[in-house]
Amino acid sequence: MNIIWLGHGSTRIEIADQVVLIDPWLTGNPMMEGQDIEAAIAGATQILITHGHFDHVTDIVEISKKTGAPVSGMVELVGMLADEGAHGGHAFNKGGTIPLGDSVRATMVPASHSNSRTIDGKSHFAGTECGFMIQGEGHTIYASGDTAIMADMAWMGAYFKPDIGILSAGGYYTMDMAQAAWAAREYFDFKTVIPVHYRTFPALEQSAEVLAQGLPGVNVIEPQVLEPITL
Repeated sequence: MNIIWLGHGSTRIEIADQVVLIDPWLTGNPMMEGQDIEAAIAGATQILITHGHFDHVTDIVEISKKTGAPVSGMVELVGMLADEGAHGGHAFNKGGTIPLGDSVRATMVPASHSNSRTIDGKSHFAGTECGFMIQGEGHTIYASGDTAIMADMAWMGAYFKPDIGILSAGGYYTMDMAQAAWAAREYFDFKTVIPVHYRTFPALEQSAEVLAQGLPGVNVIEPQVLEPITL
């Protein structure tokens, strides 16, 4: 399995026979300036979307059209994107589990954030925000999406037992590094944690040092754009 950061809250996961893009934001993403955008989306088989903010959906329709990858996520948001030309995948809801190819599954789980899309200068309801538990190759990955700490993490950790956490931890809009470390200790038993949704803008945290210090014994990996993390 390879987990590849595409900057900000965007991730590419190469797992089993699938190439899953989560919230791929490439156009206007400062972390992707000068990077190989074609390599970032090459071979994509699935797109998962956590919510409708611009830094998560700006490129979804174009990437879906270019790669043929279907878009799956919250029913209202997927409906919007399909109406705009994206290949519709699973328009499902929290608690639902979908197949990704033959041997990977994704379950939609709660997040605590907000969710809207701005279209022609107006804000539109886009369902509710979410995260995903992705199971394959003997691993369970918790991709938190944009979220604060929430009590739901208790049952999510107990039920799914994820060993890998991809946690939005930049602060200001989401958990910060200290909060993410506390949540990981309190609710999960991760072997590996990869922070995302940081370093992009000055308002966000620029280092994961606090996260690593707060999780002794856990493999906390600071990702680098387009550099595979092999697990």
